[in-house]
Parts: sequence; structure tokens; C-alpha cells
Amino acid sequence: MKESELSTEPIGQNLIKLISNLCFSVFVFSVLIFTVIAITYQPPDPWLESAPALTKLFTQTENATFKNDDSILKTGEDVVLVASPEVPPALAVNPITETVIKKSEEKILNLNLKSDCEDLKFVNCSDPRVLVTVERFNLKTFKFIVFLEYQTPVNGSKLDECDVAWRFRNKKEKSWRKYRDFRRFKFGIGENCTYNVVHAGGWHSGINARRPRNRPNTTRSSGNLRLAPPLGDEEINDTIPTLGSEMNFRKGKYLYYARGGDYCKGMNHYLWSFLCGLGEAMYLNRTFVMDLSVCLSATYNPSNRDEEGKDFRFYFDFEHLKEVASVVEESEFLRGWKKWNRGRKRKVPVKKVTTYKVTPMQLKKDKSTIIWRQFDAPEPENYWYRVCEGQAAKYIQRPWHALWKSKRLMNIVTEISGQMDWDFDAVHVVRGEKAQNKELWPHLDADTSPDALLTKLKEMVQPWRNLYIATNEPFYNYFDKLRSQYKVHLLDDYMELWSNKSEWYNETTLLNDGKPVEFDGYMRVAVDTEVLYRAKTRVETFYNLTKDCKDGINTC
Repeated sequence: MKESELSTEPIGQNLIKLISNLCFSVFVFSVLIFTVIAITYQPPDPWLESAPALTKLFTQTENATFKNDDSILKTGEDVVLVASPEVPPALAVNPITETVIKKSEEKILNLNLKSDCEDLKFVNCSDPRVLVTVERFNLKTFKFIVFLEYQTPVNGSKLDECDVAWRFRNKKEKSWRKYRDFRRFKFGIGENCTYNVVHAGGWHSGINARRPRNRPNTTRSSGNLRLAPPLGDEEINDTIPTLGSEMNFRKGKYLYYARGGDYCKGMNHYLWSFLCGLGEAMYLNRTFVMDLSVCLSATYNPSNRDEEGKDFRFYFDFEHLKEVASVVEESEFLRGWKKWNRGRKRKVPVKKVTTYKVTPMQLKKDKSTIIWRQFDAPEPENYWYRVCEGQAAKYIQRPWHALWKSKRLMNIVTEISGQMDWDFDAVHVVRGEKAQNKELWPHLDADTSPDALLTKLKEMVQPWRNLYIATNEPFYNYFDKLRSQYKVHLLDDYMELWSNKSEWYNETTLLNDGKPVEFDGYMRVAVDTEVLYRAKTRVETFYNLTKDCKDGINTC
């Protein structure tokens, strides 16, 4: 009996140990697998939603967000991206800081300039001390501005006035573009016979410091159309580059996307697809063939009809795109292709890809001069962005840093912000289709009524502040009640910035072969978005004004 007990006891203990070791091994193996997955997983895009989520978004027409939420339009200059490139050396400019100003003062001291108060009775605008005074005044007054360079001050309209021009950038803009302002300053004599600013004029008040016109000061007539002489932004260079010789064309490697089902879809859809194609071209180290002709969806047109033939350069910065990506305009590419094949037995090697299911990874080693993706399948199989789904999402990163809004539109943004002296708050009021849809947004209409807006804004914005209202509400007088408490500004208050006497009008007309360009709904939303982002205090509809969810009921 004792021998039997002694013989069974070790067997039980060993069985328990065996089970314990097995469980521990399973646990360690599970942790190891989880760790490997966590390390190797790469999200499809560093900024927007995942590719599967956006596929669902674009292919389900009942989705409220994609159909209606077009009131904010972000591009690369609105966000800081991990993969964003550094400023090109040719465009790099050190900002003017207090340290820079002090160094300028030290140089002036070494000049041994006279400091007799009698000598300062009449302001010598070319005196370097005048510029230093303006630089320090601006630095203290405009906290949200990065000052990049100044021009030598020139005489104003009176003996104690000078007009000064400078280039700058708003701190909230992530681009390296420069904008221009010129103002009139009235000077007095301060302590130790130094200059001080008695009064500073408003935006673009220093007209004597304005750059000279680049065209003769005459007007031109074209039928009933009367064009003001174009002044132009000399920093914009969105000309279409040529391919050069036939041999240059043959040496290149191209990715060519034929027009697909994305054409005439909403602008957010277009951008998601366009950046997929551009991202694939970068992955394959090829030049992306661009169709600059854009179809503007009916969503942005007062006529409620799709409008073809819009120029990409009306909306986006083609110059910046050329700087950071290898692109060629479609007609220029087709001309080079046809020219090479003419009279030659050996044609340009072309690989046609007829389905998005052929992945970028499969094309990585292809030696053909042209990879020609064709999108002839029915929707949604013919959307460009389908190329970047699935496994491809791990390899193709959409280059959002390459896409900025048009400098011409951003000049309007800068003008509006400058006229408010960069000292304003803003409220984003979403109405339109969402306010009418009581099933998905039951409270939005009431929560954005004039009375409700005034009540809410009193809690968040100080009275008599400049208040910019970014909105899709079509009735201009809808917000009149807010004027009892605030200095209200709406986009339509600045219509002269795109009127037929404006710089924007002149430049876009020339870009459009002499035909006037309409300031359409997409442009309005783009400008509204950027002015909103520059506000000191920003009030949002779905975070501050209403309890309704942004994407509809039960989606918060």
C-alpha cells in the first residue's frame, strides 16, 4: 500500500509541472507574437484616416460626413507632418528677432551717427535707426507674425512719416511662403533723442513703399470686359515645365494614370485619389503625369452642376508641387511620347495596368519607360485611391506636404487677416444641408440660430472683438444680431479682393487664356478655412455650439 502511494505521488506532481510549463510557454509565445505585430505594423497614412475607413467613406453614398462635411478643407500647410521636408536652402530666411535687432543697433552705434534732437526734428527715412524702430514696434505689436525681411523705409506724405514694406509669414502657417505688407508710420522723438512710433497705419497703408507695377499703367479692353493693369505676385511661378529634347523624354520613367471614376467627385475625394497616385510615383521613383484640368463637383457651384475645365492652379500651389515632387503636365507628356514614337520602329516601352489589384510592389522592378494605369471598370472599382488599399497602404504614404493651397488664394487670406490687424477671433458656423437634416442633426438648426449664437459666444469671446464668421450660411444678414456685441466680418465683406479690379482676378484671367474665373464655392471654403485657423480664439460648431455629433446622430 505504501509502495503504491509512493509510486503515484511523483506522477501527479510531474503532471502538474508539465501543465504549468505548457501554459507559461503559451503565454510567452503570445506575448512574442503581439510584440512582433506591434513593431512591424505601419499605419497607412500619418495624417488622415486609414485606407479601409476612407474606402467605406467614399463608396457609401449614405455616409453623412463625406456628402456634407465640406466646410473645412485642410491641406499640407495646415498641419505639421513627420515626413514634411525641410525648407529649400534657396528659400531659407532667418526671422527677425529681438537678438537680430540688437545686433543692428550695435552696428548703428559703430557708425557714430549724430543724435542731436534738432537733427531728428524731420525724419530721415533712410536713417537705419528708423528701420530698427519699426522692427521693434512690429515685433511687440504682432505676436502671431514671423518677420522675414524689410526694405529700406521711404518718405510718407508728411515730414514725420515713413512708409515701410516687409515680408512675413503667419506663425500658424506651416509653409515657407512669404507675404508682403507695407504700412505708414508717424514718428516722434523719445528719450535720449531716439525715434519712437507715434502712430502706425493699417494694412497696406504705406503706399509709397508698395512695389512698382510690372506692367504699363494702362487699362486694356476685351469686348465688354475691362481689365485693370495686373500687379502680380512675383513670387508665384506656376508655369508648366517642358520636357525638353526627345532624348530627355526617353531617359525618364513615368507613371500615367488615365482618367477614372474620381473625375467630378467632391474635392476631398479628388485629393485622396490624386495623392495616392503621386505617392505611388514617389514609391516607384517615377515622374507623375498630371492632368491639370479639374472637374469641380456640383457641390461647390451655384448652378448645382459639375463644371469641367477648371485649372488645378486655381486651387493649389503648382510651384510648390514642382519643387518637392517630380511631375509633368499631361499634354506635354503626350506630346513628348508622340514625338518619340513618330517614324521609329522601336517604340517607347509601355506597361499597361488594367486593374488596381496590380500593386505598386509588383511594379517596383518594372523597367518600362511608361507604366500606364487604366481605370475602365465600373465604380467604385475605377477609383484611383483603390491602388493604395490593402497591403499597398503599408508602402504608399500620401505626400500631404506636397499639396498647399494656391498662393493667390492665400494672398486673399492674408489680406483679410491683415485688415483685421491679425487681432481677431473666429467662429465656424456649419448650417446648410446639415441644419436642414433633422434626423441626423436634430438640434443644429436651433443651436446655430442668431439668438443661440449670441448667447454661446458671450461665454467665449470678449465683446467688441473682431469676429470672423466662417460659414456656409447663404444669407448675409443672418448674423446681424451679433453686430450688437461684436465687429462682425464675413467673407462677402471682402468681395473687392476677387472683383474685376483685383490682383486675383487679373492673375487668374491671364492663367485662363483671358477668360474671367469665377470665385467658386471651393475657393470660398478654402479661404474661410485659412482665416479661421489664424484666429486667436476659435469657436467650433460641433465642439462648442451644439451637442449634435459632427457625423450625425449616435456617432460621437
